[in-house]
Amino acid sequence: MDNREVYSALQAVPPVFIRLDGRAFHALTRKLGLEKPFDQRFCTAMCRTARRLVSSSGLSPLFAYTFSDEISLYLPVLPFNGRVEKMDSVAASFAASSLTLELGLDEPVAFDARVVQASPEFALEYLADRQAEAWRNHLNAYCQQALISDGMSAAEAAERLRNLPSSVLHEMMHGRGVNLAKTPPWQRRGVLVRKERVLVEGFNPKENRTTIAERSRVVADRDLPLFSAPEGKEYLVHMMQV
Repeated sequence: MDNREVYSALQAVPPVFIRLDGRAFHALTRKLGLEKPFDQRFCTAMCRTARRLVSSSGLSPLFAYTFSDEISLYLPVLPFNGRVEKMDSVAASFAASSLTLELGLDEPVAFDARVVQASPEFALEYLADRQAEAWRNHLNAYCQQALISDGMSAAEAAERLRNLPSSVLHEMMHGRGVNLAKTPPWQRRGVLVRKERVLVEGFNPKENRTTIAERSRVVADRDLPLFSAPEGKEYLVHMMQV
């Protein structure tokens, strides 16, 4: 029967990104009454979901980058012998289960997942691109909410903003007293969840002495540099060499 499993033999080679996108999350935001244009509770839930993916999903990504309803996992070593079907299904189901728990929902949510073949060099380009998308999402979210507050419907606001350059959107909000370059960094540039090594002090009762041990912990960087800038590239290169 295995030979009828259409994609069961499809394998990737490391490194890869697994990109997760929330399915029909606009309905979720309405149901939960999330704050517009950005909701701190939802961001925290997505960050905690990213933490779980990094720490306990079995996928063992080196880090996760998240903004809005999207999470990108970077895997320099592949589980399941690189089987794409397996990685996609485990990542999407784990993320959906985790977010359902984090938000205390009585109905499940869903993510779709795709594997993006990468290289260390392409990883820098990919992350800069996703962060640029986070910025565009940030601009649109603020401008759309402003137009809705003016009395437009969501559809009318989306049509008004369609294909407008970033500079026009920025000026639109500036005219309303909002400097989009000064909004919280996590809204503009996303959040990166990663592992780091720390030294922990302990006590050995048998030897009656203080000991120092190295441990791993998962942290969330909410004030990220611009990935396309030199300091951002340095940040990413250092992290990927850990």
